[in-house]
Amino acid sequence: MAGDEKLPSTSSQTDVDAFLKKVAAVPVVRPAGERGRLIFAMDATASREPTWDHACHIQAEMFKETAALGGLEIQLAYYRGFGEFQAGSWASSADALLRTMTGVRCLAGHTQIGKVLKHAIAETKAKKVDAMVFVGDCLEEDIDQLGQLAGELGLLGVPCFLFHEGRDEIAARAFQQIARLTGGAFCRFDAGSPRQLRDLLSAVAVYAAGGRKALADFSARTGGAAARLTHQVK
Repeated sequence: MAGDEKLPSTSSQTDVDAFLKKVAAVPVVRPAGERGRLIFAMDATASREPTWDHACHIQAEMFKETAALGGLEIQLAYYRGFGEFQAGSWASSADALLRTMTGVRCLAGHTQIGKVLKHAIAETKAKKVDAMVFVGDCLEEDIDQLGQLAGELGLLGVPCFLFHEGRDEIAARAFQQIARLTGGAFCRFDAGSPRQLRDLLSAVAVYAAGGRKALADFSARTGGAAARLTHQVK
C-alpha cells in the first residue's frame, strides 16, 4: 500500500463531495427498460449493530429516490458470527428489503469481505449487477487476495462503493484499494450522522438506477451530502 495518499482521520463535506464526484464519473451501461441492480453488503458483526439499525431506517429512501427512474432491485448480503455469510433474494420494494434486514441480528465474528466479493462476481456472471455498496469498519483478511477478487469485479464492470465507519487505518487503506480496483469509490462516514449515510446510500442507488444524469438531478434537488455535486457532473 506504500505510496497511497494520507487518509483523513474523520469524514468531512470535502471527502463526501470527492466520493460523489467519483461516483458520477463511473458509467452505467444497461439494456433499456431494465431496473438497476445493486448489491447492498454489510458487515453484521457485533460492532456494527448501531449502523445496521440506521440502515434499516434508511433503506426505504433508496427505493423512493429511484422509483421515477424505473426502479431498482437490491440484494442484501451480509456476514456475521463464525463463518456465516448470507445473501437474500433480489428485492424491488422497500417493504421486502426491510423484512429481511429486521430479521438479522449482529453477531461477533471476523470479517468475510472475500465472500462478499466472490458473491458479487457470481451474481454479475449470472445477470449484470450495476454496482455494489459495502459498509464496514474493519478488515481481518489478506488484502492481496481481496485485491485479486476486486480486480476481477473491475474487469466485469461492477464498481464497488465502500463506506468506512471508524478510524481503523488498515481497513481504510484496504477499502480504498478495493474501490480503485473495481473502478468505484471510497468514503468515510460519521456513524453519528444517519443523514450522511442516507445521502451517500441514496446517491449510489440513484446512480445505479439512472446513471450520471440522475445523480446530478438528485444532488441538485436534495441538498445534504450530495448538494455540491451538480456542477461536477457532465
